[in-house]
Amino acid sequence: MSTIESRLADMGITIPEPPAPVAAYVGHVVHNGIVTVSGQLPLAGGSLSQTGLLGASVSVEEGAAAAQICAINILAQIKVACDGDLERIERCLRLGGFVASTSDFTDHPKVINGASEFMGAVLGDKGAHARAAVGVAALPMNASVEIEATFVIS
Repeated sequence: MSTIESRLADMGITIPEPPAPVAAYVGHVVHNGIVTVSGQLPLAGGSLSQTGLLGASVSVEEGAAAAQICAINILAQIKVACDGDLERIERCLRLGGFVASTSDFTDHPKVINGASEFMGAVLGDKGAHARAAVGVAALPMNASVEIEATFVIS
């Protein structure tokens, strides 16, 4: 039986330390086995991997790749919430995706699929979740994508 960590290793992904919050909030909150993860930007190695607007300077594929980085950062927050043991994840309940886009861009779901498909690949059935994919005029630091999440842990 494969573990979450082994699936990540097979994908060549190492979960980093979670990015520090960029304003007055905490990265996650745990209450009664529910973990709410604050919106995560596509930060990798201390800088944004993708900036700009979908429908202008950013392609759907680039946005989906940024969404996957957001999902990796979500798992970084969850790993801290689980005291380092990702096997404590019981379920990803919801992802909320925000896509910085032009007013005529309509492929928000395809962008957020970068995170949803990643969660499914890493968590299997535990990764199936409810979701929102919303277009916005701008995101912090000119990020192209931001994703928040809710999980159940043991």
